[in-house]
Amino acid sequence: MFRPVMTAAAAAALLATSSPATATGWPGDGVPPPDKIVIDVVAVNGSGCPAGTAIVTVSPDNTAFTVSYSNYVAQVGVGSKPTDFRKNCQLALNVHVPHGFTYAIAQADYRGFAHLEKGATGLERANYYFQGMSQTAFVNHHFTGALNDNWQTSDTTPIDQVIYAPCGATRYFNINTELRVDAGTSDPSKTTSFLAMDSTDGNISTLYHFSWKPCPKT
Repeated sequence: MFRPVMTAAAAAALLATSSPATATGWPGDGVPPPDKIVIDVVAVNGSGCPAGTAIVTVSPDNTAFTVSYSNYVAQVGVGSKPTDFRKNCQLALNVHVPHGFTYAIAQADYRGFAHLEKGATGLERANYYFQGMSQTAFVNHHFTGALNDNWQTSDTTPIDQVIYAPCGATRYFNINTELRVDAGTSDPSKTTSFLAMDSTDGNISTLYHFSWKPCPKT
């Protein structure tokens, strides 16, 4: 199960660079396959990722993939609709893995921007599972106003607890994320608080790190 880790500096570094996994290196316990990884977005559902606003790309070294959003904002207060306090996105991904390999997701890094008035709170949460397997518990990250700054979070899994996709089977990888904002003791009739998976270029990049291992030879 993913464990929450608030590591602003570390997450920033991970978002900027991705080192190849090695037999002794983080995050995987095996060398990534040399062949290109292809990820198809099978389904995208949720108020935080309307059609055409979520894009998946794979790193050149096959150690990570990124999901970029362009319209993922939860908010309360002036100019907000009653349903805007909660936004979510459910992704089903088909990861085409080179023959002889399987994978798991060892770490997920998120970033965005928060403007929370004094007394308001925010929540970013996620869980992950393979098709046909039990869902993991949600990992929650909490934010408290007053806050007006970029945010970064990481969900990590110890190597001995990583769950790999079954070898030789096609199982979609599902990612469920959610943003929530609560006005709390702030005055929503005069102010607006929001939590966004966003960045200065209008998109947010959520980075997922692969852990690779070879399948048993048959």
